Amino acid sequence: MKGMIFAAGLGTRLSPITQKIPKALVQINGKPLLQIVIEKFLSAGIDEIIINVHHFAGQIKEFLRSQNNFGVKITISDETNELLETGGGLKKVSSAFQIDEPILIHNVDIISNINLGKFINSFDKNKYAALLAVQNRKSSRKLLFNNEGILCGWKNIKTGEIILSRDENELNELSFSGIQIIHPRLFQYFPEWKIFSIIDLYLRAAQFLNIIAYEHNNDFVYDVGKIEDLKNLSV
Repeated sequence: MKGMIFAAGLGTRLSPITQKIPKALVQINGKPLLQIVIEKFLSAGIDEIIINVHHFAGQIKEFLRSQNNFGVKITISDETNELLETGGGLKKVSSAFQIDEPILIHNVDIISNINLGKFINSFDKNKYAALLAVQNRKSSRKLLFNNEGILCGWKNIKTGEIILSRDENELNELSFSGIQIIHPRLFQYFPEWKIFSIIDLYLRAAQFLNIIAYEHNNDFVYDVGKIEDLKNLSV
């Protein structure tokens, strides 16, 4: 299984730190976010990784060179000229993946103690188009799953906006952890445009394919978005 790390975000909420460095190189206890995720990938046996970059891309490339790519094959997808968002970033590199090869994807700004090995072993490539790590926790946006754990829609808690991919009477609201495994059969549902969220891809594909919830409510998950988050995570 190959891996991909979404590391192209601007990190505007972490300003002024991200006025000088990319979000991927913001440190927790002296270790860059990117390194934390790469080391989790290595512990799960992932030895081929694609990383998309945009903001201060050169700094990320130099950091990886200084670490000898952590001893694994790392490919950079450079979005310096145009930030493609998560779905567009995946679409750009989709030809790098084999037809029947699942892909582990992780947001660079997610800190978690999720057991990636257990998560990977839970993925059935013959049944699932994607497996999404989710929790029953507070967030402004929710993914909607039926009682069988199949993705049916999305909800914005603040505005009340709901997008449904499947018509179900009873839906469970769960928060996405920014960690997922996908099968390349999803690629046929890429939109024609270049810039879009991976959630948009899931909602399109969920009309036809089974995208499954992986609940890990007992795990620690932290979305590093603000300066206060860095203080809370530093011990």
